[in-house]
Amino acid sequence: MDILTFDVEKRAVGKSAARAIRRTGNVPCVLYGHHMDPVAFQLAEEHLKRLVYTAETHILEVRLDGKTFRCILKEATLHPVTDRPFHADFMTLKTGETLTLVVPVHFEGTPVGQREGGNVQAVLHELEVRCLPKDIPSHIEVDISELSIGDAIHVRDLEREGITFLGRPEQTIVTVVQPRVVEEDIDDLEDEAGDADAGEAADSGEENAEEDG
Repeated sequence: MDILTFDVEKRAVGKSAARAIRRTGNVPCVLYGHHMDPVAFQLAEEHLKRLVYTAETHILEVRLDGKTFRCILKEATLHPVTDRPFHADFMTLKTGETLTLVVPVHFEGTPVGQREGGNVQAVLHELEVRCLPKDIPSHIEVDISELSIGDAIHVRDLEREGITFLGRPEQTIVTVVQPRVVEEDIDDLEDEAGDADAGEAADSGEENAEEDG
């Protein structure tokens, strides 16, 4: 996994200070971890976007006041209107110390069921995992090429060395479902049913007429 390195500066705290930071094109951030006091710093918005708008997990080296902290982006808050990064929390990594994080899911292959007309439904695009810093994956690759219509992959089906998958074991990650009947097909079925009803009614009328005769 590639490691991204950023030179950052400490920042003042408080709402007015945060607004001033954002006006300069930076984002208020906090770095925290075990055995250290939280550190408030600012990071250029363009750098933070590389970490937020991505389908990969990145390990970072943040250089601040002559010190280098290896960390990951733990959480980013986006502006409710513009979706621009508004605030971010970073967590330091310590060798030999497990951590919990969320990583993206990448689906590989074309399912057998899709080639037979089924529809792929991805239920989870991220997974919560626990691992050591050395085992942090950039993403979790899930091979879906063998899935037929009606098949699914669940959290309990995943196995990766050094990684524990959290959440409900029975949670579905991806499945292939029978295609829905399209509206045109429904109309055709209704027309056929109507024709059948009309035919049955006609036959019934003829039978009644014969009986009356």
